[in-house]
Amino acid sequence: MTLEHHVTNLCRSANCQLRKISQMRKYLDSKSCEILVHAFITSRLDFLNSLLHGLPESAIQKLQKIQNTAARIVKRKGRNCHITPILKELHWLPISSRIQYKLLLLAFRAYALGEPKYLSQLLLPYIPTRPLRSSCKSYLSVPKLRLKTYGCRSFQYCASSLWNSLPDDLRACSQLSVFKGLLKTHLFNTAYT
Repeated sequence: MTLEHHVTNLCRSANCQLRKISQMRKYLDSKSCEILVHAFITSRLDFLNSLLHGLPESAIQKLQKIQNTAARIVKRKGRNCHITPILKELHWLPISSRIQYKLLLLAFRAYALGEPKYLSQLLLPYIPTRPLRSSCKSYLSVPKLRLKTYGCRSFQYCASSLWNSLPDDLRACSQLSVFKGLLKTHLFNTAYT
């Protein structure tokens, strides 16, 4: 089964759950509905979503439509209502940013904390051949690819390139809880500006 098939099956089951939640919505307050959506929809969208990095945009858009429908149900908005203000109000990251968040969190744990060992062995610090100003900015070495097919979806390549695109203060962070907060703020500002 390919990842595109996985996305299709995930959307089918999430749509079924969304129909059930929307039927019960008139009996629920906003907070209870949001808890149900997180339990039955968001948890499915986030499960192993780091594997979805590099999929075609059409597959990611299917998942984004599920998140948009869930947000409209929570806020009791119609289909014609613009979704960006609703997602901002709920403080939900778009699907592509959620995938980046998961990958960067794995990269932080592997690079800064050294756990898990099998991932930390894949992320090598960038060491320039001559003294440069960038040598103290904790960049990661991005592997060279011959063909840009499936190699760019490997953890080593995508985690390193995403890590290097972060601002300096995020890469210099040493505590996991601080990194999580700063990363979500950075991705939220990037997605909604």
